[in-house]
This record gives sequence, structure tokens and C-alpha cells, in this order.
Amino acid sequence: MKRVLNFGIAVLVLAALSGCSKKQQDEELQPITMESLSTADGPIQAAPELKAPETKILTTSTTAPAKELLPLPPSGPYKPTGIEIQTALKNAGFYAGKIDGNIGPKSKKSIEDFQKENGLKVDGRVGPKTWEAMSKYSNTAVKPVKR
Repeated sequence: MKRVLNFGIAVLVLAALSGCSKKQQDEELQPITMESLSTADGPIQAAPELKAPETKILTTSTTAPAKELLPLPPSGPYKPTGIEIQTALKNAGFYAGKIDGNIGPKSKKSIEDFQKENGLKVDGRVGPKTWEAMSKYSNTAVKPVKR
């Protein structure tokens, strides 16, 4: 993205500094889009033949503070932790063991029982559909057991 922006700025600066011919002044300028800039292959070089009248160049402020980029959330459905799964199962009345985050045989059996009771595919895994049904029970706080 930075390369594309630098390329666009370089083109605009070169166009402003190089002047323009009468023929180019009469032609209507086509706006530069991000898509057209992002299709450049190889090292970026400014094209000296690109010229634009100085009065038609739009500039942006370079003094604006840069926005801090936040990390994107992971793609795909939410994946609950073992503690969230056990808490929801306990709150729903399907799990009586310790809430320790380990999905062992007791937790898996509880998941299967929950799936069967809720008309879900019984596979012992907490996928998007199972978690959608199970998450309704995850709001009640249950204190996890320390190992």
C-alpha cells in the first residue's frame, strides 16, 4: 500500500514539475484510482511522459497524523476456549466436572449429549452451529478450577 501511495505521489509531483503541452491541456484528465495504481508490476518508476496542468492537481495534506492500525480479528467463526465450553455446558446442566479448560472424555461426552438434546450433528466437536446453541449458556459466570 505504501508503494502504491508513493508511486501516486511521485507521478503527481513529476506531472506538476514537468509542465504540459497545449494538446494535453485540452484533454480531460482521467482520475487515478487505487486499482490502477495497484496493478503495477516490478519496481515502481515514475513515467516522465505523464504531464498534467498544475491547476487541476489535487493534493492531500501530508501533515495529518497517521492513524494507528489495529490488528484484524481472526477470519472465520469464533473458536471458544475449553473454559468457555465447559462453563456453558455446566450452566446448561450437561457437565458436572471441574472447569479446567481441558476437553477430555467427560467434556466430550457432555458435548455429545448437548448436541443430541439440541438436534445438532453429534460429533463431540464444538463447531459454529454447536457454539451458537451453547453460547446462550456461557453468560452466567462459573468460577474455573485452578490446576
